[in-house]
Amino acid sequence: MTRLVDFQERLAQCVTAALSGRVVTTEGHTLGVAGFPAPVGSLVAIERQAGPPLGGEVIGFRHDLALVAPFGELTGIRCGNRVTLQKSCQQVPVGPALLGRVISALGEPLDGRPPPQPAARMFLHRRPPPAVQRPTIRQPLATGVRAIDGLLTCGRGQRLGVFAAAGVGKSVLLGMMTRFSEADVTVIGLIGERGREVNEFLERDLGETGRQRSVVVVATSDEPAVLRVRAAFTATAIAEYFRDQGKHVLLIMDSLTRFALAQREIGLAAGEPPATRGFPPSVFAWLPRLVERAGTAPRGSITAFYSVLVEGDDPLEPVSDAVRGLLDGHILLSRRLANQAHYPAIDLLESLSRLMPQLVAPEHLAAAAQIRQWQAVLREAEDLISVGAYRPGSNPLLDLALRKKESVDAFLRQSMTELAPWPSTVQQLIELTRNT
Repeated sequence: MTRLVDFQERLAQCVTAALSGRVVTTEGHTLGVAGFPAPVGSLVAIERQAGPPLGGEVIGFRHDLALVAPFGELTGIRCGNRVTLQKSCQQVPVGPALLGRVISALGEPLDGRPPPQPAARMFLHRRPPPAVQRPTIRQPLATGVRAIDGLLTCGRGQRLGVFAAAGVGKSVLLGMMTRFSEADVTVIGLIGERGREVNEFLERDLGETGRQRSVVVVATSDEPAVLRVRAAFTATAIAEYFRDQGKHVLLIMDSLTRFALAQREIGLAAGEPPATRGFPPSVFAWLPRLVERAGTAPRGSITAFYSVLVEGDDPLEPVSDAVRGLLDGHILLSRRLANQAHYPAIDLLESLSRLMPQLVAPEHLAAAAQIRQWQAVLREAEDLISVGAYRPGSNPLLDLALRKKESVDAFLRQSMTELAPWPSTVQQLIELTRNT
């Protein structure tokens, strides 16, 4: 096995002798390189007038020019600078030494510690396991969050979206699942985050306990689009490595929307025509290729939570609409609940786990359905109740829902430091609906 890994590493580093070109034009943040027939996805080195060479990636071709997206600012690059092929095959170093580490999209350490010693290298772009070889999802994954485990139960290998606008507690919820879940390993991709939020997530939301069994891949919003896209694939490749070791992996990506926005930048720079609301077709081609790599496999599983930013609280904007059809469920965070200090601000009636009926016992499923029914009847009568127009006794189901409202709200609320064990959650849920 060691010899095979060494051979793969050497093969990935093989390049055509003296394959190089010259910068002849720039367009925005993209370089046009003449005489450079490198394949799309190749990693290159761009010479500069001052300082070390700048890394970059071939993103396409236009006429006789190769289009290169650099990994940094264009300052110091001039017409005629040499561009040299480094690798025609993209890989990422992986191994147990990554646990507890914070790395960049290129696998470089960001936590001030020495580079982790890789046990192997994984190809950045891999095909998911064949559909007929994927085991059926039958075992629930306890996330430690009552509202999810009790009413939106998630299975090992399931893919769910966390749909939220800015400022409604998305990062806190993801951090709770990272700390409390029963997964063996957690891989977190922070894609396009503000630089300030990275340390906040590591220290406040993830914590020391969660960090010890996690790998964090970071590409902040100021980094080039190619690195933000690459970070998503790096996190996925690392999750696949641990899955192939037989581990149950929790993959959290925050956010899938910023991955799509970065791919939009790349697609437009490569000359793609804008389609739906300015998104080129490549965005909607890459989304399923990314999310399909999560799920079950003959050995291990990847349970994935992808956060999706809902622009202007519009759940039907293009990325949200496309992602909803690719995943096995969705959790919608409500600004209305957040404004009422109801955290986690999960809108139960707008959220769904498609696999819950096959994961939980009939008594558990019936109790969850009863809670949903109470929530639905309360929402329908919300206006009547708020203006004092409802007369008790006219709707027995609504009367029962009103009596249970305080208990249900207490069940659904949970502080960010509170762990809700699975047996306790199920027992509380059933007792809540049994005593009617």
